[in-house]
Amino acid sequence: MSTPHAADRIAWLRVSSCYLPLAQPISDAKVLTGRQKPMTEIAMLFAEIETGDGHHGLGFSYAKRAGGPGQFGHAQEIAPALIGEDPNDIARLWDKLCWAGASVGRSGLATQAIGAFDVALWDMKARRAQLSLAKLLGAHRETVACYNTSGGFLHTPLDQLLVNAAASRERGIGGIKLKVGQPDRALDLERVQAVRQHLGDEVPLMVDANQQWDRPTAQRMCRSFEPMQLVWIEEPLDAYDHEGHAALAAQFDTPIATGEMLTSAAEHGDLIRHRAADYLMPDAPRVGGITPFLKVAAQADAAGLMLAPHFAMELHIHLAAAYPREPWVEHFEWLEPLFNERIAIANGRMLVPTRPGLGLSLSEQARGWTRETAEFGQRP
Repeated sequence: MSTPHAADRIAWLRVSSCYLPLAQPISDAKVLTGRQKPMTEIAMLFAEIETGDGHHGLGFSYAKRAGGPGQFGHAQEIAPALIGEDPNDIARLWDKLCWAGASVGRSGLATQAIGAFDVALWDMKARRAQLSLAKLLGAHRETVACYNTSGGFLHTPLDQLLVNAAASRERGIGGIKLKVGQPDRALDLERVQAVRQHLGDEVPLMVDANQQWDRPTAQRMCRSFEPMQLVWIEEPLDAYDHEGHAALAAQFDTPIATGEMLTSAAEHGDLIRHRAADYLMPDAPRVGGITPFLKVAAQADAAGLMLAPHFAMELHIHLAAAYPREPWVEHFEWLEPLFNERIAIANGRMLVPTRPGLGLSLSEQARGWTRETAEFGQRP
């Protein structure tokens, strides 16, 4: 068996810590319960990888409210392990990076740092094949149903909530998700009922409690929402309360969605075994990249679950397109200033990009928001 020539090996890589400012502080139920502060920025971890013969890939991970410096620090420690390696051996390199930092765990922040490298390697492989990432993985569709979340946070007054929902629909976005989980449950019901009445019964509508209900409250709220024909009720309970989520999924007609806070394929496997979700919501950067995400997706499909990946639509549009069952992709415009390209939306669906790889390049604005970089190897 032949081995790659020296120029086909990873020769250089750069990791960057970039902080994306948000237009206004963002609040969900975790803020109203006092567990978190409003979010004002997103810490992005970018990985840029090049081989000796000039092939390149771009990947990213992220952290909200805390963890950005930790991800960047861990990425710097493990990055040298990639120099001189064959970039095609993505699964082997994921394991190598994982074991390089295994003393701090094989989930959470440690693997989220790996995610940026893993996404960059998949981006490179698809670029080399002159295929979009979706086509490389084996696309089932050219468009994916999408719903907007960014317009429905709890800091948004009700009248503006209605304006935001209508504007999203006018842009061609299919569904609308609203944040719930306020201490006064009547306010949640009032806001959701108002949006339902404003948009009509046929518009897909979801709600998200961000893990802030206890089991009795979740039971009452799921029962109250049952007549509203919601697409799903998201994270009604703590992310690790698989038994509680399973009980809700079994009791109510409205589907239960969860999974975004889990940080490994193993954690998702435990959730799936408990039948704790109708919609699984894995987040590729959070589980460690595309390699573990594909393991999660395979388990979900085998269990007959629907898929709705969390956040990062620029990446998840490709992964959702490759899922056998009809999925949803979450629309957040927050990351758009980081890239030169945009995702097209029409008739309630996102169009899967056809450019090679992820089809993304970093904008000058992203470079301007970058606070730290570290380079390894020698650029061709």
